[in-house]
Amino acid sequence: MRLHSLDELDNTEGTVQLHDELNGGQLILHPTPNPNDPNDPLRWPRWKKHVCFASVCAFTFLTNYAIGGLSPAFLIISMEYNKTQTQTTALLLWPILVLGVFNFFWVPMANYFGKRPVFVFASLLLCVCYLWGALSKSFESLLWSNIVAAFAGSSTEALGAAIVNDLYFLHERGNYLGIYMNAIAGGNTVGPLICGFVVTSLDWRWHKWMAFIFTAVNFVAVLLFVPETRYDRSYLEKASSSNQSTDSVTGGSVADEESGNGSPIEKVVSSRSKEMPTHPAFRGEQLPKKTWMQELSLWSGVPKETNLLEMFIRPLPLIVYPAVVFAFLAYAVSLAWVVAINILNSFVLQAPPYSWKPSINGLINIPGLIGNLVGAWLGGWVVDRYSDWRSKKNGGIFQPETRLHLLWIPAIIVPAGCLAFGYGVANTLHWTSLFFGYGMVAMGLTAVPVATMTYVSDCYLPVNADALLLVNGLKNIVAFGFLYGVVPWVTETGYANAFGTQAGVYVAILLLAIPLIMFGQRIRHATAKWKIIL
Repeated sequence: MRLHSLDELDNTEGTVQLHDELNGGQLILHPTPNPNDPNDPLRWPRWKKHVCFASVCAFTFLTNYAIGGLSPAFLIISMEYNKTQTQTTALLLWPILVLGVFNFFWVPMANYFGKRPVFVFASLLLCVCYLWGALSKSFESLLWSNIVAAFAGSSTEALGAAIVNDLYFLHERGNYLGIYMNAIAGGNTVGPLICGFVVTSLDWRWHKWMAFIFTAVNFVAVLLFVPETRYDRSYLEKASSSNQSTDSVTGGSVADEESGNGSPIEKVVSSRSKEMPTHPAFRGEQLPKKTWMQELSLWSGVPKETNLLEMFIRPLPLIVYPAVVFAFLAYAVSLAWVVAINILNSFVLQAPPYSWKPSINGLINIPGLIGNLVGAWLGGWVVDRYSDWRSKKNGGIFQPETRLHLLWIPAIIVPAGCLAFGYGVANTLHWTSLFFGYGMVAMGLTAVPVATMTYVSDCYLPVNADALLLVNGLKNIVAFGFLYGVVPWVTETGYANAFGTQAGVYVAILLLAIPLIMFGQRIRHATAKWKIIL
């Protein structure tokens, strides 16, 4: 079992030439697409990429839609089954733990057998679990249907982010990861919003029936329109990084890329084929394009140089990378504070003195949804444009740490939201205090993970699936630890003290971005030499 360093897989260490200063600042595409293989996901037509990505986002959305979306019905369910507040919140707490832990199962399976068979199987299982939940006759049956559904849905937590890296280029990552994070967070905001009206008009089981119908439709979409995105481009990256000046060969203009008139790579290859390097990756005849029926196959082979056991072990040493530690801690608190409000708000707003109906209670998710959208826009589109602008100012050189520069915004807004919600409940303030507080906290749930996970992908692209597995898996475990005690915590210390502490913890963790911003390049250079990769 031979260990490798990141430097052996990719000697750029995340610092790449993003703009060709000798060619009018032309955009250079990273990763390098294979000009001889039309089956390279980076060379797929835009519509094909978007349909595949949309199906995965829908799967992710529906996972949280039916599990987290059930929260407005918690008070009703607790009375129906004669359960305490703490017992009822298990419907959300244990699935959160499962969503994190079983990343460590699905990602190695996908790395070994392929992402397509994992998504097809998990989509079907999720559909069956929602049918189970709709037909459940006891609290225990409902709880286990949620837990098994979380097992199925956990396949998208890290793999969905990895698919962004499979389908899109470096300059697009933040934007599309922002859309993906909106799918995750949107399930926890749109779900309760709809569930509130469903519970009031019909019954909480209809929320599960609706989720079953949606997942059945999406299972068909995944089966038919999500081909295998796993692609070995390690030799391409070595070829491109060994001769940085030839990277611009694949640097089609943004206008070409977004025109929709065929793949931009094909245009670049045909117009600049004489400039291709002589590396084997760029020589030889064009490989045949797979037919649609061939793409439906659930078998794409397994890696020859490793085995399944190594796939399960491989992610674990990556926890020593500072960017991974920071990303999972920042994501964990961003998730925990939002879910804490999700768990508690129905017990606050449906009880005196507010005494709201579930349908009205669900409206608190409107500011949550707005916060998610603003956060994803900030952490994705805005950070992409900011990083692009900084690279132009830096002679066309892209530094991954520019992804972290705008984290000061959520570092101010999220703690302020915690204080607004905590003190609002403690002092029975007007409902607008709670609504604004939740919206501000929800902004961090998308802004922070999008920026930090894109940063991790930029730094550790050759092992990004394993690194993102750690981020997504560990963040849920840490969040579960916080949330498991949140009800006793607020009961004992009060909402003001509990949410005030949350605000302080959030600021303390985001302050860890400062050394990464100041010394990130040195840290990446040092850690790239560590032989910890199987």
